[in-house]
Amino acid sequence: MRPWRLILLFILFTAPVWAADQAVENRMLNIASELRCLVCQNESIAASQADLAVDLRQQIREQIRAGKSNDDIRAYMVDRYGDFVLYRPPLKPTTMLLWFGPFLLLVFGFLILVLSLRNRNRKSKIAALNEEERRQADALLAPANNVLDES
Repeated sequence: MRPWRLILLFILFTAPVWAADQAVENRMLNIASELRCLVCQNESIAASQADLAVDLRQQIREQIRAGKSNDDIRAYMVDRYGDFVLYRPPLKPTTMLLWFGPFLLLVFGFLILVLSLRNRNRKSKIAALNEEERRQADALLAPANNVLDES
């Protein structure tokens, strides 16, 4: 048999396998992009190079090949790792801090800013001199002012 025929036969028989693997890979990336890497926490499982992320991508591939739906795979990950693994966790009592925590931190920071500015204003008003203190300060500074005026 000629070499080009062997190559043609190889392509013919491996093309369907490659297409199926590519479909599994695309579906795995779609699911993994919605899941948070538990090691990196700022990357999706699809983007992370952590060993755990590599293992989780392999688990997703195996579940896809086993015929599981995307929702089944997400449910498996949540059952195993909790709602934190989802980039968009459902709104329920256990995830309230995930949903409203950043907003609460912003409000808390704003309150601290307002209180510190208000406190600074009060201190500047208290620090103002009364008439007696102003006369004493002028008397103390008078010799220094005379020296500056002469030069």
